[in-house]
Formats: sequence, C-alpha cells, structure tokens
Amino acid sequence: MKLRHKTPIFGGALAAVAALALSGCISLAPKPPELLFRLTPQDKAPAGSQATGRITDAIVVLDPEADRSLDVLRVPVRIDASSMSYLKDAWWIEKPSRQFRSLLAETLRADTGQLVVEGGDFEVTGKTLIGGRLLDMGYDVATSSVVVRFDAIRTERNGPIVTKRFESVVPGIKPEAALIGPAINQAANVVAKDVAAWVKSGA
Repeated sequence: MKLRHKTPIFGGALAAVAALALSGCISLAPKPPELLFRLTPQDKAPAGSQATGRITDAIVVLDPEADRSLDVLRVPVRIDASSMSYLKDAWWIEKPSRQFRSLLAETLRADTGQLVVEGGDFEVTGKTLIGGRLLDMGYDVATSSVVVRFDAIRTERNGPIVTKRFESVVPGIKPEAALIGPAINQAANVVAKDVAAWVKSGA
C-alpha cells in the first residue's frame, strides 16, 4: 500500500492570511511626529540688502559642535541631573546645531551689516571666525523651562581666541510640544542676538 504525501494547503493558506492581516496593522517605517521644529530668525536682513567685500574681511560662522543629546533630530528633555529623555510628539526638521548656525549667521547679517558667510570652506580665509559648542537646546522638567546654552568661540585673524558662554531661559512652559517649540525659538534668538552684540563690540 502506498502512502500519499499530503500537500499542506491549509497551512500555506493560513500563513498567507496572517501575512496580509499583519501588513495592515504593522509598519516598519517610524511613525511621523505631529510637529517638526525649526529655528527662524527674528532679526533678518531686509530684502534687497547687500553686503560686499573681500572674503578676507568676512565674518565666518562655523558649524558648532554639539552635545551628543543634540546631535540627533529628537528634542531633548532633561528629567534631572543624570537622566534625559526625548520629546514625544516633535522632532527637529534638521539637526539643531546646523539650524543654530544659520540663525546666528542671519542675525549677524542683520545686526552688524557686515559680510557674513557660513561653513568651514571659508575658515582659512575669513577675518573673524565664530564657532563654539551648543550645550543645551531643550526642555528642563525640574524648572518647567526651556534652556538654550552656547559656548561661543571668536577667533580674529592673527589675534587671540576669545570664548564666552551665552544662555537664555524661558520659564513657565508646560511640557507640551506646541509650547516648547516657540519657546526654544525665542531662547535661541536671544542667544543669537547676544552673540551678535558681542561680535560687534569686539569685547
């Protein structure tokens, strides 16, 4: 008597049905955030404004270094002195260090009227180099505030290196993405204006 091999029809059908069902409820792509944060300058050079000069006389704004918590698109939330998390419903549209560079450059254009360029391509030729390290740009749970902190470095050609810490705090902010975003932008603009005033004064 010969035994016939049974084809696992039902098993294959069930596997196919299960795969279809899972494809409708599981996505391998990350869920997009409800909000995307970006920094926008409050001080802007007016349309049609022009700054001319030699690149050797320009202010060069370099990419700031950043704390590792800021070298991502997530918005950091400081829980306490030793714990951090990230804001749930919002991401940066671009890394905050790069956004802050552009914000600072535009503020310098508006407030100094000088030729301002961005990026390391001009590092060797510029007259004044502005760099530094972005230490904080996020939300602090303990104080219900937004904090932006930047260690600026100013280097003049054939001159000394000068450093200064700038900080802006916006208190009384509820832990909601819709409120944290505008507060970060406000604080970042305050820091950028303070840096521009420092550069302009040459102090």
